Amino acid sequence: MTSDFSVARQHLQKAYDSLRGADRMSAEARHAIDLLIEAIATREFARKPAEILPFKRRTQS
Repeated sequence: MTSDFSVARQHLQKAYDSLRGADRMSAEARHAIDLLIEAIATREFARKPAEILPFKRRTQS
């Protein structure tokens, strides 16, 4: 089973938006959620290494 990073990111964004308070706990929670969103986005949009195909070289006569 694969993870649905897009949906997870949306849920975290809603949680982030819900923490509107100016208190220390809200600020720390927003920071922690922001780190999670960044980690998920990094994984979600990570590219697999490209396969490099060798070209045949022409031999000069």
